Amino acid sequence: MSQFNIYIVDDHKMMIDGISALLKNDERFVIIGQNTNPLNALVEIEKKKPHVLITDISMKELSGIELAKRVKAIDNNIKILALSMHDDRQTISDMLEVGISGYVLKNTGMDELTAAITKVANGQMFFSAEVTDTMMKAMSEPKNTNKETVSLTPREIEIVKLISTELSNAQIGEKLFISERTVETHRKNIFRKTNTKSVAGLIKLAMESKWI
Repeated sequence: MSQFNIYIVDDHKMMIDGISALLKNDERFVIIGQNTNPLNALVEIEKKKPHVLITDISMKELSGIELAKRVKAIDNNIKILALSMHDDRQTISDMLEVGISGYVLKNTGMDELTAAITKVANGQMFFSAEVTDTMMKAMSEPKNTNKETVSLTPREIEIVKLISTELSNAQIGEKLFISERTVETHRKNIFRKTNTKSVAGLIKLAMESKWI
């Protein structure tokens, strides 16, 4: 069984203690660090390189958005799960932009939080229902027609849709009857054309462009 190293950052110690208690008896997760100060956390994260960072967003010393940005600069392989009271579209959009893998609200239940951590640790994405609802509402609003549009081929759009369902390159290849290598080439072209750096950023653009 794979084990994942977890680091928790929240300026409320009670929240850290709650998450720690939740994961304490789960053998899949090892909490290798926790901090109420995001600046101090950055120093430890650079040394410890956790698999998953669970972070609050509204913190005095450094926002969760800026923390996520700096952590991704340290190691882009570190998965980030945002834990917040805020479900406004701007905050969600800003966090997606820096490449987070999940976003859950602090009023979520223990089962949902555990599911979110598990999915993110395994390289998938997870968003609370309320967060998804906010994203969908934002995507349904009229867009600025002056904004430069991105043109993808029908095949590329098909692959974007499958990427959004968390399928691997091999699984996408099986569904479309093409090789895994061909899927990888399509993915590279999609990221280049859309000028996105992460799956989260690609999904955000795909929703805005109504590809999914």
